[in-house]
Amino acid sequence: MAPPSSSPYAGDISATEAWARLQADPKAQLVDVRTMAEWNFVGLPDLSALGRQVHCIEWQSFPSGARNPGFVIEAGQALADPSAPVMLLCRSGARSRAAAIALTEAGFAQAFNIAGGFEGDADSDGHRGNSHGWKAEDLPWRQG
Repeated sequence: MAPPSSSPYAGDISATEAWARLQADPKAQLVDVRTMAEWNFVGLPDLSALGRQVHCIEWQSFPSGARNPGFVIEAGQALADPSAPVMLLCRSGARSRAAAIALTEAGFAQAFNIAGGFEGDADSDGHRGNSHGWKAEDLPWRQG
């Protein structure tokens, strides 16, 4: 799904679309912008079947919620090719959208937001991971 040219980033895609892009393009990368606590306790996408690793770069720090002032620099160090597709992931798609905009402003041509994130929105019971997002779309992930 391509956004209008005035969009501040490459657009929103689903977790399944992100996985398909990662499978199809060996240059495509995945950046998880959640916090270290989320990576450790909630889990991470598993790209080992593709021979790649997730780049874990916090957008905000836990527990303060302060924005990581070094995000763009850290991403630039981790991502060798600013013209290659980069998919950004957070819990539900809000932080990763902000990160996609920041990377686009820094010269990354194809910064996509994974709209459903890793866990998706909370359901009527306040639980995440049941309706959409990386986990709900049954994509590879690991915990611990």
